[in-house]
Amino acid sequence: MRRIVKSLCSMLAVVGLLFTTGGVAAAAPVSDGPSTAAVSCSGHVTYSETRPNIGRLVIYYNSSNGGTNSACMYHNGSNYGVAAPTDVQIWRCTQSSGEGQPCTADKASPKDSGNFLYYAGPVGVTGTANRCVRALGHVAVGPRNYIFDSKRQGC
Repeated sequence: MRRIVKSLCSMLAVVGLLFTTGGVAAAAPVSDGPSTAAVSCSGHVTYSETRPNIGRLVIYYNSSNGGTNSACMYHNGSNYGVAAPTDVQIWRCTQSSGEGQPCTADKASPKDSGNFLYYAGPVGVTGTANRCVRALGHVAVGPRNYIFDSKRQGC
């Protein structure tokens, strides 16, 4: 009995430490090779696609790290706050012009994927000054899957 109580106390201390330090609730920044570039769902909006009561894919830009683009896939309308399979990923294209055209990618963010209530992301790529980017988002609403594809943007 004493061993169980001691184990339980140790486990509660670890949980308390995680909560007070941010532990598992903190999101890790996207890795960008040898250095790490933090991304967020903020900055200048360069692309936004909305479907009412489903979701919205947004691409953001800021000038840090030679240009950083990030993307988030939001739930909206009656889908807001409802747990649903959702994901988002962004790529840096080799092209520097041709918005809306297909993208030949030379760099990709990790995909953020899960059963989210409000949004997936942020995901990001750096070195995007004078380069196009492409983001792809997905959200499932009931039995239907909705794909959001920006094609080349921000050129």
